[in-house]
Amino acid sequence: MSISLRVDSQPDPPDFSLDLRRKRLLYRSWHRGTREADLILGSFAEAHLAGFDAVQLGRYEALLGCADPDIFDWLAHRAVLPPEYDHDVTRLLLAFRYTPRPT
Repeated sequence: MSISLRVDSQPDPPDFSLDLRRKRLLYRSWHRGTREADLILGSFAEAHLAGFDAVQLGRYEALLGCADPDIFDWLAHRAVLPPEYDHDVTRLLLAFRYTPRPT
């Protein structure tokens, strides 16, 4: 039995990989494990991911690797933000204000 793979001659559009990263980050933002984190990070991602460039997406991805209690402590100013997370993306998150959606 032989398996043939179809290879398109057309390369992916330049934004394809960024769009895929945005979709994955949006999913991860909405599926953190706690409803509170889902609401804050998911809403933040919906508001900002579309405008992030590749570097900012990488910073946000690293931020999603942090534990929810650490992120909540930074948001509530109960803990000092570590220098490695003191960048434009985290500052946007700290300035973000969650607004509940009408149901």
